[in-house]
Amino acid sequence: MIRNTHIHLSIVVAAIVSTQVFSAQTCNPKVRPTTPTWRFVIDVNKGTVLDTKTGLMWRRCAEGSSATDCAYSARSFKWDEALLRAADSTWAGYKDWRVPSLKELQSLVEYQCWAPAINSTVFPGTPEEGWTGTWTSTPNAFNVTKAWSIDFSDGSSSDVTDRHFSNGAVRLVRGGQ
Repeated sequence: MIRNTHIHLSIVVAAIVSTQVFSAQTCNPKVRPTTPTWRFVIDVNKGTVLDTKTGLMWRRCAEGSSATDCAYSARSFKWDEALLRAADSTWAGYKDWRVPSLKELQSLVEYQCWAPAINSTVFPGTPEEGWTGTWTSTPNAFNVTKAWSIDFSDGSSSDVTDRHFSNGAVRLVRGGQ
């Protein structure tokens, strides 16, 4: 009986591991990377990333994740909460964090990959599904109740996200504008 239990447990563990392998990020090597790792300077101790192409400094993990490896699940926020959280942040000793514009957040989309469509070496643990995406500070120009977000499962952007009722991930940025 103990031997059968051990065998069944092994099958369950193997099924879980194989499921995790199939749900990993997928990249097409025939497509040139849009966000190569060499473009970024990662400060693991501070939990920040400097984008040498744009000059922007990013918080490496989405809000709610741990500082160094982004292992903890990110939290979700309403749009107004995201803006307030950024304004109140003193992450890594900086006081000028903000929610990125649509153009700034789109600069992180890795078009070579999906699930997530971001450089996962530079930005590990990026939320890719389950919410409305990752908020930008860019409101919808034609409907003030909506704001733009990026869905990092495929890198698409959407301006149909209701900023008062929908929850989204937040990745802080500083510099630029």
